[in-house]
Amino acid sequence: MNTLYYGDNLDVLRRYVADESVDLVYLDPPFKSNQDYNVLFAEQDGSRSAAQIKAFEDTWRWDQAAAAAYEEVVEGGGRVSQAMQAFRTFLGESDMLAYLAMMAPRLVELRRVLKTTGSIYLHCDPTASHYLKMLMDAIFAPQNFRNEIIWKRTSAHNDARRFADVYDCILYYVRSRVATWNPQYAAHGEHYLKTHYGRTDKEGRQYRLDNIIRSASMGPRPNLAYEYKGYKPQWGWRVNLEKLKGIDKAGRLTWSATGIPYLVRFLDEMPGAAMPSIWDNIPPINSQAQERLGYPTQKPEALLERVITASSNKGDVVLDPFCGCGTAVAVAQRLERNWIGIDITHLAITLIRHRLFTAYGGKAEYDVIGEPVSVPDAEALAAEDKYQFQWWALGLVGARPAEQKKGADKGIDGRLYFHDEAEGGKTKQIILSVKGGGLKAQDVRDLRGVIEREKAEIGVLISLEEPTKQMRTEAASAGFYESPGWQKKYPHLQLFTVADLLGGKRIDYPPAKQTNVTFKRAPKAKGKGPEQLPL
Repeated sequence: MNTLYYGDNLDVLRRYVADESVDLVYLDPPFKSNQDYNVLFAEQDGSRSAAQIKAFEDTWRWDQAAAAAYEEVVEGGGRVSQAMQAFRTFLGESDMLAYLAMMAPRLVELRRVLKTTGSIYLHCDPTASHYLKMLMDAIFAPQNFRNEIIWKRTSAHNDARRFADVYDCILYYVRSRVATWNPQYAAHGEHYLKTHYGRTDKEGRQYRLDNIIRSASMGPRPNLAYEYKGYKPQWGWRVNLEKLKGIDKAGRLTWSATGIPYLVRFLDEMPGAAMPSIWDNIPPINSQAQERLGYPTQKPEALLERVITASSNKGDVVLDPFCGCGTAVAVAQRLERNWIGIDITHLAITLIRHRLFTAYGGKAEYDVIGEPVSVPDAEALAAEDKYQFQWWALGLVGARPAEQKKGADKGIDGRLYFHDEAEGGKTKQIILSVKGGGLKAQDVRDLRGVIEREKAEIGVLISLEEPTKQMRTEAASAGFYESPGWQKKYPHLQLFTVADLLGGKRIDYPPAKQTNVTFKRAPKAKGKGPEQLPL
């Protein structure tokens, strides 16, 4: 059931996800929250072709693609059509309208795939939250709105000419009134613990004493006015005789020095107050956090754990249509839910694969749909989008893409890092070049020059075309890298075709399981007990 899709989530939802098959949707769609409002609402003259959304890019423009999306929604009729027409009247053909035109059909599809017991959590920022709430009202109906959750994502900081912007919004809607709900509770405050749970039993459990006698304000209750062990309260007990005997037998009834009975309440059995809609107890991922993977919009696992625990049960299906680095997917896996993740970049798919592998040691089972599985598929991807082809090819060998600004790569498309010496030894690197077009002998010579310039241990050229005999001779003449840790030689310059990699061939370098440090490793998943969570 667990599936990772590469592609436009609107297309994936329509093609692959059945009606009423999902229990919980969490989405954190891209939006540039710190964009200047004047720029955000600026009118766009003329038409521009819509570039595919790249990783880490979250700007929107009113262009032909946005206009087509708007027209599709409007022509569908109903409340969503009415809402979008109202937005256009108010906002005009602006960047915000382009964003809403992108979101509307996706939210319609997400409602379609939700079960009647399902819920959806839309993570956004205050720049667009009020428009998205109106759109969600049109799609899910106002009576199915449950909360606008406020997540304090950062501490106070200086914002020019306004109050500090420190929170995100999470709009929580349900498909119907029978939606799954598991109550969540806030932790007790430190002051409350000190003033109410100052006692500790011989086993170290904190507890407090509670009045088990009915107070005068409640009035007399003749049916509960009875004597027990020589004590008869004036206004009666809070419980009947049989229940009081059970409390006493369980060791939960204690008597004061003056002979007054009290009920023992242990802290570990008291869940605390109901979780409020302001979440200020989940800190953002800081630069030192163990779970930090380097993805700019990465959310804390604790945030997703609260959402998934509240609105789904074990075995349910969790869907994230903008899964990025895969936090919702990783937490769903840990909490024994089934999951569906969708992303439009091969970089994200590679990050998620790496995250699941390092967290679960290869025990997380899932399918990947939408990636090239043959040379013709790879050729089609290379023709469609150069960078997506590069990211996919680099993902085949677990490499990290290099900076993609024009002229900034200096002949480097990706890097692999490894350690092959004793702890604390130098970090070594493998330089990768990816060629989706015509392959030339000069490409091999250029890579050899880059290896020497960067003082890299190994260089790898990945190509669609088969290298010539002259190219392979050129590569062989580059010599070997000798690993001091493994006392073994590895070819200094290695050539691979896409067909080689699809066939299972891999870069020859010190064993990656022990040495590859290209991506930051996700923490290993832990169960609630001493054993690993069953998968």
